[in-house]
Amino acid sequence: MIEFRAVKVGRIPVELNQFRYFLSVARQAGFTQAANELGVSQPALSRSVAKLEEELGQPLFERDSRPLALTEMGKSFQQRCIQILGLVDQAVAEVTDDETRGQVRVGTIPTIAPYWLPQMVSRFSKSLPNVEIHIFEEVTTRLLERIRHGELDVAIMAMPIDRHFLEVHKLFDEELFLMHGRNHELATKKVVRIRDIESYPMLLLDQSHCLSAQVEAFCKQRSVQPIALERAAQLTTVQALVAIGHGISFIPAMARPRGGAGGAGDTSGTSGTMRAQYRSLDGVKPKRTVIMVWNPYRFQSRLVMKLRQFIIEGVESV
Repeated sequence: MIEFRAVKVGRIPVELNQFRYFLSVARQAGFTQAANELGVSQPALSRSVAKLEEELGQPLFERDSRPLALTEMGKSFQQRCIQILGLVDQAVAEVTDDETRGQVRVGTIPTIAPYWLPQMVSRFSKSLPNVEIHIFEEVTTRLLERIRHGELDVAIMAMPIDRHFLEVHKLFDEELFLMHGRNHELATKKVVRIRDIESYPMLLLDQSHCLSAQVEAFCKQRSVQPIALERAAQLTTVQALVAIGHGISFIPAMARPRGGAGGAGDTSGTSGTMRAQYRSLDGVKPKRTVIMVWNPYRFQSRLVMKLRQFIIEGVESV
């Protein structure tokens, strides 16, 4: 990470890293999450933001709101910080353009990050050991915002998206498997059709996750209205609950336990190892399209272009 000396805002010295800290707190709507993202202590982050507010003479956050919210001045300052740091990052990238060293910033959604990304990062790091890869896990809307602002070099997500002013490359289609507990009534069926699941409560991710929208759209296209039992924040929570018989769900193929294709697979929960079944629906199958997205209006370094080609070739070789 490149450190920057102070610049002048009027007559006030401000560190550019203070801008980065402020943007992280604003994006995460809290100091704890931002400190984890930045790899700094929460007290140090709080002091940095407080110092910035003191230097500017204006409060940037509404301290009494939960989650943390920006003041009107904070919202205006946020946009300027994004523009300034975007120009700085682009200038540094142009001057230090080297395809064998440097850093790349990759964003991905939570239903891809822990399953597909680690293998890709491992292979890329072995190929280019002098390159730092920074990973950011966000929901689709926040990833798109960061791509447009130049805060990420590429993002891995799933269709559909608002692709306005963005470049999109399809990586692969992935089947969504029906998941149910081993003692569920559906376990007695050799073949499961979409109509068979209509009467069973379904556990989904909360609505900020695109996976839920994809499942609901598939059901709606086939005139099936799933009964939403409840929603969870993490896919692993969905899997653990479904494994003990708490509803059914649809799980991306990459998230199935090894050996779980079309039969029983292991899932882990707080009470130990449990068994569940992952079933491929008969007939037309629910799928999602995984894509890579970048902003073509930002400077495209040779290293970033090499990363994109590496991802594409890695998918094609599977």
